[in-house]
Amino acid sequence: MWYSKAAEQGNACAINTIIQMVKQGNTHAMSTLIEIEKNGHDSARKIIIEMAEQGHMEAQFQLGGIYATGRGVAQNGKQAVAWYLKAVDQGHVEAPYLLGWMYDTGRGVAQDYKQAIVWYRNAAERGHAKAQFKLGTMYTYGRGVAQNDTLAGAWYRKAAEQGHVEAQYHLAKVLYEGRGVKQDYKQAVAWYRKAVEQGDAGAQNNLGVMYANGFGVAQDDAKAVSWYHKAAEQDHVEAQYNLAGMYANGKGVAEDHEQAVDWYRKAAEQGYAEAQCDLARMYFEGRGVAQDGAKAVIWYRKAAGQGHVEARFLLGTMYTYGRGIAQNDKEAVAWYHEAAERGHVEAQFLLGGIYGTGRGVAQDDKQAAAWYRKAAEKGHVEARFLLGTMNSYGRGIAQNDKQAVAWYRKAAEQGYAEAQYHLARMYDGGLGVVQNDKKAVAWYHKASEQGNANALDALYKMAKQGNTHALSSLGEIAKNGHDGAREIIIEVAEQGSSIAQTKLGWMYSNGQGVEQDDALALAWYRKAAEKGHAIAQYNLGSMYDEGQGVPQDYAQAAAWYRKAAEQGDADAQYNLGVMYAEGQGMPQDDAQAVVWYRKAAEQGYTCAQYNLGVSYDNGRGVAQDYTQAVVWYRKAAEQGDADSQYNLGVSYANDQGVAQDDAQALVWYHKAAEQGHAEAQYNLGCMYNNGRWEPQDFKQAYAWYSVAVVNGYGGKAAQYRDRVAKQLTPSALEAAQVLADSYIQQYSFQS
Repeated sequence: MWYSKAAEQGNACAINTIIQMVKQGNTHAMSTLIEIEKNGHDSARKIIIEMAEQGHMEAQFQLGGIYATGRGVAQNGKQAVAWYLKAVDQGHVEAPYLLGWMYDTGRGVAQDYKQAIVWYRNAAERGHAKAQFKLGTMYTYGRGVAQNDTLAGAWYRKAAEQGHVEAQYHLAKVLYEGRGVKQDYKQAVAWYRKAVEQGDAGAQNNLGVMYANGFGVAQDDAKAVSWYHKAAEQDHVEAQYNLAGMYANGKGVAEDHEQAVDWYRKAAEQGYAEAQCDLARMYFEGRGVAQDGAKAVIWYRKAAGQGHVEARFLLGTMYTYGRGIAQNDKEAVAWYHEAAERGHVEAQFLLGGIYGTGRGVAQDDKQAAAWYRKAAEKGHVEARFLLGTMNSYGRGIAQNDKQAVAWYRKAAEQGYAEAQYHLARMYDGGLGVVQNDKKAVAWYHKASEQGNANALDALYKMAKQGNTHALSSLGEIAKNGHDGAREIIIEVAEQGSSIAQTKLGWMYSNGQGVEQDDALALAWYRKAAEKGHAIAQYNLGSMYDEGQGVPQDYAQAAAWYRKAAEQGDADAQYNLGVMYAEGQGMPQDDAQAVVWYRKAAEQGYTCAQYNLGVSYDNGRGVAQDYTQAVVWYRKAAEQGDADSQYNLGVSYANDQGVAQDDAQALVWYHKAAEQGHAEAQYNLGCMYNNGRWEPQDFKQAYAWYSVAVVNGYGGKAAQYRDRVAKQLTPSALEAAQVLADSYIQQYSFQS
């Protein structure tokens, strides 16, 4: 050590002593000699050359470095490679890494990625961490080898496990992105943490990103800010930008636009285009800094100069409106083109408008249509609508109603009211599509709901002409208190339209769009019913049935139900069946009840299907037939009717009309029980209690008996629940009670 200190100060005796020690093979002396050589001592260099020529491995390696860097000799890549190769032959680990680096970077030799791979691999396979990392990057980018994310990740891991900080960072990124490995946010966080322990700014920033998004850690904006700060203070440009965003939006830190501006500026001054663009916005909006359009333009221009697409678009808007710069349509168009040609949708849309109007360019409908199409194909709703109009009117493109319809539809389905109106007009007039009043009304209705006056006016006209779809639409609009819609319905009803009369009756009956008035509802229903309108006949029957606005009169109810039922109204058919079954307003007649239940059931009417099943089950009004009962129970059960699901379960359990099948019984009991059917819940409890189909399960039995009790299934369920409780250990009973509470929450009428 003392020889070294003396030698560093130029003491010739100390230098000579160190040289003698090196010749005697002292490794510490060799390290000192190398440091002396690096400080420009020719004698030390001569000794290194001499020892290298004598076959000393470390001297050969150091001599390769001398020639590679040109320290005290003419820089000579070939000589550097030659001496590194001699060191490699003797097993030196660092030498192949530096050979790989020379070929990788083209320093002193012609760049040759394949040779770089050879030497990096040589060192990597001997455990050299830097070489392992470099080999990983070669696989990542496909330099000198076929691109392979899996192998890249494997080499990053080897280096990372040796503590190589860049490898730890890259391995974390690979895990975060799922490149070549299964995506694993938690493992990514773990490796970022290892890298940040070594102060890596990139890892600090990315750990902030993980916290900001809740990837692999609990989402925590405050921790995100903390990590962004650490990286930003190391001048990590992306972290500075991210930190600015947190201050700008008050995420994880009090909103502070001045701080946001400071950090945007730091990143912007490092050339970060995103930060330059956002700093420009801050100047434009006067947030955290005095409003200054001219400075906004400066920063937009810097970002635009780096190819930032949004900045190019915004710079165009500054020229369009003369904000911070003299108004100039031609310059605006130029910048819009820069953005639009790089896929900026809003720029493409604006260019369509610019060419359509000739602002800053020669008016050109073809160019307008071309730019609208680009924006439309990327989902821009207004561009889709305008492209539809250009197809409709043949502006800039050949007139084509079918294409117009296609573009109107796309915009209409995105909720654009004007497109909905235009699409309705196409259906109304049969332009580009088969004429279809129903579809026209549907689209007019959608546009009207958004306040489109033209669409509402079109509905008025169709309704006045007696269009049933338009009248129904206006009825729906009138429900929401639209005076114009209500007045049109009244007007058309007074002109004798049974559809309008029925709609108006419904409005008065339910107080929708008008003050509730049973007497007026009855009057309007009667007018329509007397003209043979089936729905009005059913509704009028219903009012007599329930005594709504008129004294209850089953005979009148049955008479009106019959009129509607004979026209095929399923509600009326079912209700007429019920009246026959109960002898209300007519002599009791089970056979006639079955006749009408069947008519409604065959139209898919659930309650009628259930009642028809019960009729076959009990042989009421029809010969008893369990198989037919099951057929109708199943139809209703598949539509979600709980009683039918329960009865179907009973049929399977008891071999009644269907082969006995406890598994199917359990399925249907479950469906009914989950809708709150108490008997099904009780039966489920019994099946679990008795171990029928399922293995015996007292916990499930206890829970289902409990919910059946809550739903009013008398003493049996409570009695069996208490018996089951005695079969359970204290801890099992506690678990069963928790399950029961859960079922009560989900499947009781109280829930």
